[in-house]
Amino acid sequence: MEARILRWGLLGTARINRALVPPLKRSPRNRVVAVASRRREAALAYAREWEIPRHHDSYEALLADPEIDVVYNPLPNGLHAEWTIKAARAGKHVLCEKPLALSTAEVDAIVAAASEAGVVVAEAFMYRHHPQTAKVRELVEAGAIGRLRFVRGTFSFTLTRPDDVRLDPALGGGSLWDVGCYPLSFARFVTGAEPREVFGWQQSGPTGIDEAFVGQLRFPGEELAQLDCGFRAPFRTEMELVGTEGALRVANPFKPGLDAALSLRRDDETRVVPVPASDLYLPEVEDLANAVLEGKTPRVTLADSRGNVAAIVALLESARTGRPVSLG
Repeated sequence: MEARILRWGLLGTARINRALVPPLKRSPRNRVVAVASRRREAALAYAREWEIPRHHDSYEALLADPEIDVVYNPLPNGLHAEWTIKAARAGKHVLCEKPLALSTAEVDAIVAAASEAGVVVAEAFMYRHHPQTAKVRELVEAGAIGRLRFVRGTFSFTLTRPDDVRLDPALGGGSLWDVGCYPLSFARFVTGAEPREVFGWQQSGPTGIDEAFVGQLRFPGEELAQLDCGFRAPFRTEMELVGTEGALRVANPFKPGLDAALSLRRDDETRVVPVPASDLYLPEVEDLANAVLEGKTPRVTLADSRGNVAAIVALLESARTGRPVSLG
């Protein structure tokens, strides 16, 4: 019996598509069959450029296409929940770019839509599928640094385009939603828990969104975490995990290359911990296929996504009010 091939449709022509299309073409269980744009000319040009068989001149038309099994949603943050819900209701499985939504209510609506339609919805945190991430948690759980006490993370870059969608508050702009969600997700993953209390500060730009953000979190096991992110600093990504007996440094936590490695310092000695080489986006694609075709649980569950959204909302509330915010 011939193995089923999942047929993917791209909901828009966003820049991030170029990272996903090549692994989709390499995968034996997935295929890109259509792309949509609100401008017919743009959809046609994109389909020709990437050798995609069909194009649609509206998002609605793509969702109505019976030859599509999975929709990839790379739209601006403020449109993620709306179009993910519409895709689910159209009977399509969805891989949605991060952040999945801008409120826990939106996440709950996505969960309900996916459940009612019997489809899989997953958030596209590609770093969670890389063996480096699994190795970090393995080392922590094995006691390589003793008991975990402190997590520090950063993700920043300089944003120079004044009309960039990430500066638009109506579309879910802001550095915490855009890049700060990564170190936050990483901290939650390595602690294996949701924060009990958060505190945040932000530096706002002309549009009112946070162009720089610093957050602090306290977890149930009394682990502490600190993250900073922003559009006003040079490109920086790093995670550091500090325990009672050592420290683990992750130089490229969110986009590890083929030569990824960890730095483990213990007993005044530092050693390099190698990480298996891996394609960055292909495992994310295969994880979605595993969920759809084999009934496996996605690596990034909707409950996990809800926890990240809840923490971001709490951090933003703290920055607005100047007070710590407790999470249930």
